[in-house]
Amino acid sequence: MDQPISAPFKLEVDVDLGFALFFFFLLCFFLIVSMVRCVQMVIDPYSATTTYQEEQINS
Repeated sequence: MDQPISAPFKLEVDVDLGFALFFFFLLCFFLIVSMVRCVQMVIDPYSATTTYQEEQINS
């Protein structure tokens, strides 16, 4: 009798684990972006924001 052909390995994907890892890495990405932004503001706080006093009005 012939045996059924099977793949050498089965790729089983846990959907819940996939969603959890996706949102975990997304959270880590936003954390890193916010840390970089905060460090930039601490290093040079006046270049991060603009005020109406810095804008030149040409009339």
